[in-house]
Amino acid sequence: MGSIFRSEDMQLSQLILHTDSAYNCIAQLGELGIVQIRDATPDVNAFQRKFVDEVRRCDEMERKLRYIEGEIVKDNMSIFEPDEVPEAPPPREMLDLETTLDKLDHELREVTYNAEQLQKSYMELTELKMVLRLTQLMLEHNTLEVNASLTGAEDVLVEVPEVRESHGYIELLPSDDFDVGFRQSGGLSSTTYRSHHIDFIAGTIPRDRCLSFERILWRVSHGNVYLRFADLEPIEDPITGQKLDKCMFLIFFQGEQLRSRAEKVCEGYHATIYACPDTHEKRQAMLLDVTSRREDLQMVLNRTIEHRARVLESAADRLREWFYKVYKMKAVYHSLNLFNLDVTTKCMIGECWSAVSDLDAVKMALRRGMELSNSTLQPILNRLPPTEQPPTFHRTNKLTAAFQAMVDSYGVARYREVNPALFSVVTFPFLFAVMFGDAGHGFIMFLIALSLVLWEKKLIVSYHIVLAVFCKCFVTRFVIV
Repeated sequence: MGSIFRSEDMQLSQLILHTDSAYNCIAQLGELGIVQIRDATPDVNAFQRKFVDEVRRCDEMERKLRYIEGEIVKDNMSIFEPDEVPEAPPPREMLDLETTLDKLDHELREVTYNAEQLQKSYMELTELKMVLRLTQLMLEHNTLEVNASLTGAEDVLVEVPEVRESHGYIELLPSDDFDVGFRQSGGLSSTTYRSHHIDFIAGTIPRDRCLSFERILWRVSHGNVYLRFADLEPIEDPITGQKLDKCMFLIFFQGEQLRSRAEKVCEGYHATIYACPDTHEKRQAMLLDVTSRREDLQMVLNRTIEHRARVLESAADRLREWFYKVYKMKAVYHSLNLFNLDVTTKCMIGECWSAVSDLDAVKMALRRGMELSNSTLQPILNRLPPTEQPPTFHRTNKLTAAFQAMVDSYGVARYREVNPALFSVVTFPFLFAVMFGDAGHGFIMFLIALSLVLWEKKLIVSYHIVLAVFCKCFVTRFVIV
């Protein structure tokens, strides 16, 4: 008989279960947690066992639940914690649960994909709106510089670029010769761009790539383009949720060859190019159209986000319950795979270890499983002589569990060997106090642990919240005391 000083006396038993009641019998044994099932068919491959398909289905449901949980956490929603852990569901509920999770997973993925696409379109329209406004502003204020730079004599070409930041813009400064030539040449109105065959490309690029983009473009074009930058407001990436710092650029040039070179540089830097009209009237019309489309898209996006929130809220109410059911079903089928199936008698034969003092509880659990299955065939539990060293089983409670786990982390005692966990209840706190000897911090730790002990029942109700915040402190509260 077991005691607090030694491990429990263990008994090897043979389990003979009818296939109709095997699931419920193993589920009832699992609720007690007092049986260790041995593998009756160690030579059989794991993929060739009877219930491998059911285990895979449970894995698939678990994967869907983790995805749903991740989306709930991403939206900062709270997950409802049930007051009681549900028992393993009967096998007939597996199909219903699988259908429910499949439908929920499909709906959530679809609405999430639609929301991401709508957010991406909304971001592009917002970016295009800012590009159109800045393009108009830059064209109105830089007609003179562009004309002097691109239509003047040879000494008007851009020299090695310098960078200046003024009023939120980053611009290329011409050389001194160019500056003199451009002042003497006079200005052009915005309507003269087409008459001088001056074209431009408008787009956006990440802010940290502006300097290298500027220099590469200058080298590729041999200084025959005019480049202007302007900072855009940070826009949130719909995929990562991070703020994107971008700059808008305008590239002025003459000829298709320079256009081709500029577009290749933009493609190499993964810049976004927008088709911006070359007249003020067309730009204004396009801006009005973009603004209208952006407002409509905002309404659709808000409805999509609201629908996604409703789906997640309905899932959060039962998510933890589904997790428990899937975990228990998977554990039951994994245990059933350890049995040997006798096809002729429709029986499952296996072996298990259990404490001698728990044999009556094991028989009662098998009887409850038979009754839940509406079966008339009694499960059979036969005692067998041990063929190997029995496993070590120490019966613990909430006070000794933490000390026993601490001792087992260094090494598990052999069968019926003296258990040092009881002595560590006294020696560990004493040695800890000798090592540190800080009365002030020790008293604070004592108060914290004592509060955990006194409020134990309230904390257990929200056990998963406790695990997420201070798991080790709660589990080892008696050790800290």
